[in-house]
Amino acid sequence: MSDVFKDLMEIKSLGNNEFIAPAAPEGGPRTFGGQLLAHTLRAAQLSVDAEKSVHSSHSYFLRPGDVDALTELRVEEVRDGRSFSVRQVVAYQSGLELFRSTLSFQITEDGLEWSPEAYFDVPGPDKKIMSYYDYWESQSVESIGPWHGRSRPMDILYINPPDLPEGISITEPQLMWIRINEPIGEDRRLQEAALAYIADATLVDHVLLPHGYRWQDDRLTGASLDHSMWFHRQANADDWLLYEQRVETTGGSRGLASGRFFNVSGELVATCMQEGLIRWGH
Repeated sequence: MSDVFKDLMEIKSLGNNEFIAPAAPEGGPRTFGGQLLAHTLRAAQLSVDAEKSVHSSHSYFLRPGDVDALTELRVEEVRDGRSFSVRQVVAYQSGLELFRSTLSFQITEDGLEWSPEAYFDVPGPDKKIMSYYDYWESQSVESIGPWHGRSRPMDILYINPPDLPEGISITEPQLMWIRINEPIGEDRRLQEAALAYIADATLVDHVLLPHGYRWQDDRLTGASLDHSMWFHRQANADDWLLYEQRVETTGGSRGLASGRFFNVSGELVATCMQEGLIRWGH
């Protein structure tokens, strides 16, 4: 059994809250955003008491990363309280800042519990569903070059791929089953990092759908700008999770997308928001 994800999360301490993170397992023109989300979370976890779990992260993508390069992570201890701790983590390559994230951690507390029900009538992950990778490659054009997502350690099953002809607006939620494709085990912190890793998958891709376009179009210039995530409940990211993605709005050459993760029992386990750059026809 492959340990691609576990190996990717093996960051090395340099002392003084500084770490080195491995290069990406895939090729491509720039580092996958989920890798930066997961690496900065891992670095923050190593500076926080073990009884505290991440409950939110707010991050900015500042420069594209080199998939073949190691990444330096520097952690600032912003605050430590009895219940909460806050960390800021900055990721660097070649001395340049790529990514900045502020993360908050909380001790486990009992309190009021409520979760919206997953109301989707969808086939389970055991049914014959097209993989996201097969769909992407069936829609891509030669001019944008090869896609390297298959090398990432996750599985994505696309429940309702946007296969309508170009020019037809699609505003319904995009639904998929997603998971890390190797066993992670009972390490809660590694499971949290895995959830952060998959949270960036496809989320901002869908902001073109209301306009009748697809993200594989070579007329698009796009990039992630920021990402926020809230961890509501403990989840196993190596089990199938239902990922619901919506386009909230587009304008000013930007698009905002939201995502919700539900476990197979229908509980909401995490929510995220991401804004992306969408320059069309440049």
